[in-house]
Amino acid sequence: MGDPNVLEMVQEEERRASREERFFEVNEERRKEFEQNLRKTGLELEIEDKMNSEDGKTYFVKIHAPWEVLVTYAEVLGIKMPIKESDIPRADKTPFSCMLGPLKLPRNVKHPHAEYFTAQFTRHRQELFLIEDESSFFPSSSRNRIVYYILSRCPFGIEDGKKRFGIERLLNSHTYSSAFPLHDGQYWKPSEPPNPVNERYTLCQNWARFSYFYKEQPFNLIRDYYGEKIGIYFVFLGFYTEMLLFAAIVGLACFIYGLLSMHDNSSSTEICDPEIGGQIIMCPLCDVMCDYWRLNSTCWASKFSHLFDNESTVFFAIFMGIWVTLFLEFWKQRQARLEYEWDLVDFEEEQQQLQLRPEFEAMCTHRKVNAVTKEVEPYLPLCSRIPWYFLSGATVTLWMSLVIACMVAVIVYRLSVFATFASFMESEASLKHVRSFLTPQITTSLTGSCLNFIVILILNFFYERISAWITKMEIPRTHQEYESSLTLKMFLFQFVNFYSSCFYVAFFKGKFVGYPGKYTYLFNVWRSEECDPGGCLVELTTQLTIIMTGKQVFGNIKEAIYPLVLNWWRRRKARTNSEKLYSRWEQDHDLETFGSLGLFYEYLETVIQFGFVTLFVASFPLAPLLALLNNIIEIRVDAWKLTTQYRRPVAAKAHSIGVWQDILYGMAVLSVATNAFIVAFTSDMIPRLVYYYAYSKNAIQPMKGYVNNSLSIFLIADFPNHTVPSEKRDFTTCRYRDYRNPPDHEEKYFHNMQYWHVLAAKMTFIIIMEHVVFLMKFLLAWMIPDVPKDVVERIKREKLMTVKILHDFELNKLKENLRMNSSDFAKHLIIQENKVQLAKSAT
Repeated sequence: MGDPNVLEMVQEEERRASREERFFEVNEERRKEFEQNLRKTGLELEIEDKMNSEDGKTYFVKIHAPWEVLVTYAEVLGIKMPIKESDIPRADKTPFSCMLGPLKLPRNVKHPHAEYFTAQFTRHRQELFLIEDESSFFPSSSRNRIVYYILSRCPFGIEDGKKRFGIERLLNSHTYSSAFPLHDGQYWKPSEPPNPVNERYTLCQNWARFSYFYKEQPFNLIRDYYGEKIGIYFVFLGFYTEMLLFAAIVGLACFIYGLLSMHDNSSSTEICDPEIGGQIIMCPLCDVMCDYWRLNSTCWASKFSHLFDNESTVFFAIFMGIWVTLFLEFWKQRQARLEYEWDLVDFEEEQQQLQLRPEFEAMCTHRKVNAVTKEVEPYLPLCSRIPWYFLSGATVTLWMSLVIACMVAVIVYRLSVFATFASFMESEASLKHVRSFLTPQITTSLTGSCLNFIVILILNFFYERISAWITKMEIPRTHQEYESSLTLKMFLFQFVNFYSSCFYVAFFKGKFVGYPGKYTYLFNVWRSEECDPGGCLVELTTQLTIIMTGKQVFGNIKEAIYPLVLNWWRRRKARTNSEKLYSRWEQDHDLETFGSLGLFYEYLETVIQFGFVTLFVASFPLAPLLALLNNIIEIRVDAWKLTTQYRRPVAAKAHSIGVWQDILYGMAVLSVATNAFIVAFTSDMIPRLVYYYAYSKNAIQPMKGYVNNSLSIFLIADFPNHTVPSEKRDFTTCRYRDYRNPPDHEEKYFHNMQYWHVLAAKMTFIIIMEHVVFLMKFLLAWMIPDVPKDVVERIKREKLMTVKILHDFELNKLKENLRMNSSDFAKHLIIQENKVQLAKSAT
C-alpha cells in the first residue's frame, strides 16, 4: 500500500492545479467578453502577441479611440471645447515683467494654444467648434479620460446573478495586470514631422530639468498632458513656493538682525563676563552625578539663543500670522482665476471619484434604490460598518498613543544620558576646547532630536501601511469617501508624529520642574528636564531644524531614488537590456505606477511642511527659507519623476485642492495661538520686558542686572541627602532659573511677586497678540475678494459671448432650414402647376 500522506499531497496538488486551471478559464472568458464589449462601443483594439514582448509572456492590448467615439463621449462628459478665439487679452503683463524676463518660458511653451471662448461639446453642432484637425482637436488628457471612462463602465459578464463591469474589477481579480495611457513618446527626443508634437519631450526640456529651477512652470502644458487634477497640484506648489519667498526674505532679515546684534546683547554679555557669569554658581542639573557649574559655561549657548530670541521675534510672529492669511486669500484668488482659464467654472465632481468601489460591491449583500438615479445599488447597513469604525478609531488612537510613548522614551533617554554626558565632558581633557559651546544640554538635545527623527520615520513607515489597510476594512462606498477617510487618518497621525516633540519642548519642557530640594520626577525616577538659563527656545530651534530638514532631505532622496532603482531593475531583466530598443508600450509598462494616491502623499508632504513653517516659526525664522529651497528642488523632482520615471496617470478633473484647503485654514488659525505661546512661554522676551519696565534700577543701561534678577538663590544645606553632589564645596548657595523667595525669607522658595507679574504679562501678551492678529486676518479676508474683479468680468464676458455665438449659430441654422423649405415648397408648386397644364393639354 502507498503512503496515505503522499496520496493526500498528490490529491491536494491536483485540486490546486484544477483551481488554477479554472481561474485561467474564468479570466479568459472575462477578457473575451470585455474586449468584445469594448469593440461594440466603437473602440479599436490591437493585440500584440506575447512572443513579441520582451519577456515572452505578456500580451498587450492597444486601444484606439476613433473620432466618432471621441465626439460621442466628449458630449457625455460635458467637455468644453473652443468655439471662437477670445477677444479678451491675456493678463500676462505686470509692472515687473521686464525684470522677470529670465524667469519666463518661451511663449509657445507657456501658452501652447490661444485662448478661446468655449462651450460644452455636442456632436450635432460640430460645425460650431473650431475643428482644424480631428487628430489634435481633443487634448491628449481628454482622450485618455474618455477611454478610461469607457473602460470603467464596460461590462464583462454576469456573475452570481449580478452584472459585472469596469476595468478596476478586472485589475483587482488579476484578469489584466495593468491598464495605463501611453506617454506621447520618448522623453529624450522630439517627434519627427508629420507626427504630432511630443509633449512629453517638451515637458522634459522645459519643466523636468533641474537647471530650470528658476523658471516658471508650463501649467497649461501640464494640464493638457496630465489633466487638471495633477495640474492644480503643481499650480498650488508653485504659488506656495512664490509666497514663501516673501516670508523667507523677512525671516532671513530677522536672523541677520539677531546676528548683528549678538555682541550688543546685555544678557549674553553678562553671562560671558568672568566677573558676573563666572562668579555665579548654578545648582546641579541632575542628582548626585552632576556637579555645580558656573553660568559662563553657557556663554556660546546664550549668544546662539539671541540669534532666534531677540526683539524681532515678536515682529516675525505677527508677520507670519498676516502672511499665512494673505497666502490663503491670494490662493483663493489664484484658484478662481485657474477655474476660469481651465474651464472649470461649472465643474461637477468627477464620475470616477463618485463611482462605487469594487471592494464595496463585493462585500455588499443588500440592495437599495438610489434616491437620485432610481437604480438599485449595493447597500451596506450601518450596523455592519460600526465594528470596523470602532476598530479604525481604536487603531488610530493606539498609534497616536504609541507616538506619545516613543516621545516619552526619548525624554527618558535624554534624562538618563544627561548625567553621563556631563561627567564625561567634565573629565575628558580632549573636550576642553569644545566644552564652551558643546555643553551637555546641547549635546543631549542634538542626540535626542536625531533619535526622535529616526523614530518618527520608522513609525511613519508602518502606519502608512496600517492606515491603508484599516481604511479598506471600513469598506468606503466611493473612491472619494476612501480618500477622505485616509486623509483624516494620515493627517491626524502625522500631525502627532511630526509635531509632538516640538509641542513638548515649546510648551512643557522646563515648565514643571519644581526647584532644588523639591524637584518633580518622571515616574519617580528621572528628574524633569530643565531649560537652559536662556530658555528652551534654542532647543526648540534645534528640534525643529533637525526634523524639518531631515524629513525634506529624506523625502526628496526617496522620491528620486526609489522609482529610479525599481525602473532600472525592471529594465535590467529585459532581453535587450536597453530601453531604446523595445516598444513604447513595453517601456511604459516597465515604469513605476503613480497610483491613485500618488497626489495624496504629495499634498500630505506639503501640508506637513506648511505646519513646520507656520506653527513654530517664532522659534526659527529660517524655516521659510529652508522650505523655499526644498520646494524649488521638490518641483523639479516631482516633474522629473512624473515625466521620466512613472507611467502616465489617467487624467482627472479637479477645480480645487479639496479637503487640504480646510486643513490649511485650520493650521493657520492654530499657528496664531502656538506662536503667541512660544513668544510668551518659551522665549525670554516677556521676562526681559517686565524687568525693563518694572524692576530695572539703572536708567542708563536698563537691562543691566537682568541675569542676576532672573536667577533665584538656594541654600545648599537644604538639599536632600540623596540628591546633593558627593563632593563638599566651600560655597553655601547656588542659583537656579525661577522667580522664588530667597532662603532667608519667611516664605522661602515660594514664588515671589515678580513671578506673578511675569505670568500676568505673558497672558496679557497672548491675548493682545491673538486679538491683533485675528483682527487683521479677518480684515484682510474681508478686504480681499475670493474672485478677482477682472476674473468676474471675464466670466461674464465669456458667458455673454458664448450665448451670442450659440444664438447666432442656431438662428443661421434655422434660416438655412427655412430657405431650404421655401425653395422646396416653390419647386413643389411649379411641379403641381406643370402637372395641371399637362393634364389640360392632354384633354
